Amino acid sequence: MDPDSGNPSSKTAVSFQPKRPVLSWCVKIKRKLKSVAPFLGRFRPMVGQCCHQCTPESLGLKLLCNTPPLGFQNLTCVNETHTGYRGWLVRRVCCLLFVWGREVHPSPAGNRRHRVHGSERVRQALETACSSDETKVVELVMPKVRGYLSRLLALTQTFISPSLLRIVSWMLLKFFSLMFWNVQINLNQLAALHRATRLKAPLVYVCVRQSGIDHALICLTLFCHNLRVPYTIYPAHVRQTWLRSILQRLGVVLLPEGTGSERDVEMDSLYSPVMTSFIGELLREGAALCVGITAARGHGGQWLARVHQAISDGLVPDVSIVPVGVSYDCLPRHFMRPQASVMSALRFVVSLLKGDHRGSVRIHFAQAFSLKEMCESGRCRVDGGRPLQELLLTAILNNRMGSIFNQKDVSWLLPPAVMPELPPADRQQTIALTLHLMYSSTTSMAVMSTSLVSCLLLHKHRRGVRVSVLCRDICWLLEEVLFRNTDVGFGGALVGLVHHALSLLRPYLLLAAAPPTGEPIIAPRPDPESLLTLSQHCHLLTHVFIHEAVGACAVSAMLSEVVGCGGGGDQEFDVVLGQEELTEKSLQLTHLLSPGYIPPCQNAHSFALDVVDSMVRCGVLVMEEVQKDSPACDFMKRQGVLSWAASDNPDQSSDSDCEEPDKHSYKLSQPSQCPELLFFLCSLLSVQLRALCWALESLHYLPTPITETDCLSQLHTHLKNRAQLDKAHYESSSIDLVGMALRTFIDLGVLTEDRQREDVYLDVSPLFSQCTYKEKLLQFFKQFITKREK
Repeated sequence: MDPDSGNPSSKTAVSFQPKRPVLSWCVKIKRKLKSVAPFLGRFRPMVGQCCHQCTPESLGLKLLCNTPPLGFQNLTCVNETHTGYRGWLVRRVCCLLFVWGREVHPSPAGNRRHRVHGSERVRQALETACSSDETKVVELVMPKVRGYLSRLLALTQTFISPSLLRIVSWMLLKFFSLMFWNVQINLNQLAALHRATRLKAPLVYVCVRQSGIDHALICLTLFCHNLRVPYTIYPAHVRQTWLRSILQRLGVVLLPEGTGSERDVEMDSLYSPVMTSFIGELLREGAALCVGITAARGHGGQWLARVHQAISDGLVPDVSIVPVGVSYDCLPRHFMRPQASVMSALRFVVSLLKGDHRGSVRIHFAQAFSLKEMCESGRCRVDGGRPLQELLLTAILNNRMGSIFNQKDVSWLLPPAVMPELPPADRQQTIALTLHLMYSSTTSMAVMSTSLVSCLLLHKHRRGVRVSVLCRDICWLLEEVLFRNTDVGFGGALVGLVHHALSLLRPYLLLAAAPPTGEPIIAPRPDPESLLTLSQHCHLLTHVFIHEAVGACAVSAMLSEVVGCGGGGDQEFDVVLGQEELTEKSLQLTHLLSPGYIPPCQNAHSFALDVVDSMVRCGVLVMEEVQKDSPACDFMKRQGVLSWAASDNPDQSSDSDCEEPDKHSYKLSQPSQCPELLFFLCSLLSVQLRALCWALESLHYLPTPITETDCLSQLHTHLKNRAQLDKAHYESSSIDLVGMALRTFIDLGVLTEDRQREDVYLDVSPLFSQCTYKEKLLQFFKQFITKREK
């Protein structure tokens, strides 16, 4: 189909030609659609309030409430009104005047190095390091230890230079104005931050790591609004001496020179005590911190433990934690590859000058809460959790559900090898805090227009959709997002929204014209890069709809059991789902979720009950009253024709099976959109579930035992080959999903760990070396994937 003439002679869709102007997208859309009212003229949800269970006193301060709406500000738009001066010359140097007029809180290093070196924690670590190897002469050990200690103490000399900070901030304003159309800031949230500074507690900003520019955006925002610029914890290797010197004068804490990865450095016996004392000294000086955490490997939690240690040691009475959510319309691909070449950097600079792919950014600062209150409230805790192997293996292999109602152990987020001096109670408290901040930072993020379009194209209209239908579904999805108290990072009319999103996603889409009207048809490109990029944009929406996605997969699993037992086919029948069975299915899938979907102050059983309620609210299920004379173990009814009753098999039944009927039973609703809605919600989690299936099927290709790094690399290769073989579902072969699958297999006991001094070796357990048990686990994963997605 020719996009312009509408000639249907060609059977394949013709992609958008780069030589044509981008406006042609807008012209095609505007010709087919009428103008509509702005989306957000009536409602904008309030996001970022702290947890009412863990921090009720902080919530009672109402830092975000009782204030008139101040609107939003584009951080990169600086004019003469921001300077206090007027005139022709001011308009040309207004950005420089604005930067030099900002208030900078000086933070000199002073004698910080001596204070850290003289701390009790560091002295004990030095004594342990020098006496750990009795076979070596002390004179030979001491120079090596002192040399490494000197490199560590050099990090404590990090400080913030006011002059250099102003120069770099001016450069960043110019740079981000080229990179993004705008950087939107909620002024009400910044006003709440100013009120939080009056509490006289140091502020610690916590965000989920996405790219290398997250911290730069956060620090620049705080600088432009006269808030204290934080010390940034950025554990990366910078080999250029001049660059390390500049970053250390901007308050960036890097890894020490000549060391390995972040994980290797954290296991060093000297690094942890020095950094703990360093963080304590910074907080005692009143400095702010900015920490990034990741759900994949638990990085960043150790820095939260060091902040908590400062309170325990009495260095500061309390610390205010501020979750931060940074959302991108279209993250520049250069910053997603930290080891990019010089040529790719030059291409990135050229694309900036040309103005290609300039998306928007929305930064949300959640309400500050007291760390001391959260730790003392006792609500945020993860102690008592059981390994995933104990929770699910009995249900998978023996169909026994008694153990699934417990909490899952996630101690791998802060393993004992990291900060071994940390008491067990403080370690569990830090893990709970890390989980809570993963959840809070993610829920504070705004859904961008590219996320809505990517989600619909990938999970609902994978084979293509007319623009008019796409716009209708965007309106529906937007209302659902706002209904779940999640903010969006855009406003305006529908036509402008669709045009903006499609322009940013144009390299990953196909455009064709539908005869005879010539209405544009949009479809995702069926290549790995395009599908992986679209899937990355959809990640936040999976968090927004996690209750409905888990519930839809649980309903699908129960329906597949019915069909597999003879109730399938094309016949129409009514299916009654018991609340207990539906809750159990939801619990099983809940335990497979990665950290960050559920706050630690909510147990898994409560989450599963909310999942069932959400299925009723979204219209997939309706509650049905069960007749008292009908046994509760009737799993399916079809007007008396097809019924599974306990009396059909009296020898295998027991009194407990039918004594107490379920309090509630649910039935599939029958509106026209119900099946499509069910498939859409199931598809949100099918990306992760399919990755688990593919990774499990590929385990027998690995030459075990194998190091964890090599296992991750080889599994990634196998998943990419599997996607190429199927020529579909490339989004399930990302490196992040491979890491998630590897972590799940270790927790389930599919892979056993052998921790040696150099590395961690993985091997397939004897139980899952048997095909029978491996097939049972595979079917357990597959039951949550609909046949449309398989």
